[in-house]
Amino acid sequence: MAWLLVVVAGILETGFAVCLKLSHGFTRLWPTVAFAAFALGSFGLLTLALKKLDVGPAYAVWTGIGAAGTAIYGMVFLGDLVSTLKIVSISLVILGVIGLQLSGSAH
Repeated sequence: MAWLLVVVAGILETGFAVCLKLSHGFTRLWPTVAFAAFALGSFGLLTLALKKLDVGPAYAVWTGIGAAGTAIYGMVFLGDLVSTLKIVSISLVILGVIGLQLSGSAH
């Protein structure tokens, strides 16, 4: 269950990163509100998960999901540059996240 919280928190991290860009420096109301909601949800779920998980693997999985998700969202929906190197690199991050998740143990 704790790993599920980390995964959902990582997805919410993607949401807050995207909303941070869309807020244009906190000058647009609704993306700013969405940023705050996603950030609070993400940090809250990570906090709950860390009661049961080692901090290193859990934090790395959380940031990895957020980084990969944000990069993919940017390429698909925001017109970010797509390149073979970027896709390979994101794939390596995802493989690392999977490996860390498999190596982490609940207390």
